[in-house]
Amino acid sequence: MLTATTTLVIVLLVVALIILVSTIKIVPQGYNYTVENFGRYTRTLTPGLNILVPFIERIGRKMNMMEQVLDIPTQEVITKDNASVAADGVAFYQILDAPAAAYEVASLDKAILNLVMTNLRSVMGSMDLDDLLSNRDMISERILKVADEASHNWGIKITRIEIKDINPPKNLVDAMARQMMAEREKRAEILEAEGARNAEILRAEGKKQAQILEAEGKREAAYREAEARERLAEAEATATRLVSEAIAAGDVQAINYFVAQKYTEALGKIASANNQRVILMPLEASSLVGSIAGIAEIARSAFGAEAEAPAAPGGSRPVSVPSSRSRRSPGPVGDDGNA
Repeated sequence: MLTATTTLVIVLLVVALIILVSTIKIVPQGYNYTVENFGRYTRTLTPGLNILVPFIERIGRKMNMMEQVLDIPTQEVITKDNASVAADGVAFYQILDAPAAAYEVASLDKAILNLVMTNLRSVMGSMDLDDLLSNRDMISERILKVADEASHNWGIKITRIEIKDINPPKNLVDAMARQMMAEREKRAEILEAEGARNAEILRAEGKKQAQILEAEGKREAAYREAEARERLAEAEATATRLVSEAIAAGDVQAINYFVAQKYTEALGKIASANNQRVILMPLEASSLVGSIAGIAEIARSAFGAEAEAPAAPGGSRPVSVPSSRSRRSPGPVGDDGNA
């Protein structure tokens, strides 16, 4: 009897333990469990301690509610310009509705994988190779938009799709490298030609500016020279007018002024002649002295001086210009002014 009682107690304890285990369910954080009642979905268990009706309710699906990553295998894609490339990527998704993800689609990962691969071939096949290699972000956005709309009823959210690698064939890569090199060489030649053209333009503009400045300098110099000649002509005209007025007033010394001036200029030109000949000519000092005396008389008349000219050395007086040149050599000047 004791053995049978002990066995019964042990059986009851085991049954109670089984009932307790099947009744109390602890859901970890990041998961949701679906509850089925005789195979029919009834409710969802959230993280924490949950109680089930024993022998009636049971756990259906254990859904991971965290964001998950799905690797997209490499696949061959034919582009719009008939270039064959190999592409792969990754997709990120998150379950938002556990019952829908559990019962609306079978093999959720496989469904998402095939959906992304199909749209990947569709989007990349509608683009040229050059656009395909330079617009990865646009490809990812287009695939993400289409895949997210298609999987909306599955209770999931596809958050991101990234293209990892796009690998054209080796011969196509070599052709692209040659094309890039040719394009860079063309741009280098264009830049070099533009630099040479700009240099020629700058040199021409500099030469033009120099010629303009030189012409302006010549014009300014000509203007100054003309102004100087005009001033000189005005001075000569004034001197001539004054001498003419002096001659008209009966002052003979004005004539002596011009004669002495021309006489002195002629002697200066003869003395500065660049030749080896010796020229002997008489010098009428008395005429030159008389001319100088005439200049002094004109100066006194012009400035209104009252005093008489100072006497020459030795008590001689100013000598007047003779009527004709003497052929004799110059001699000492006497008291009467004759040589």
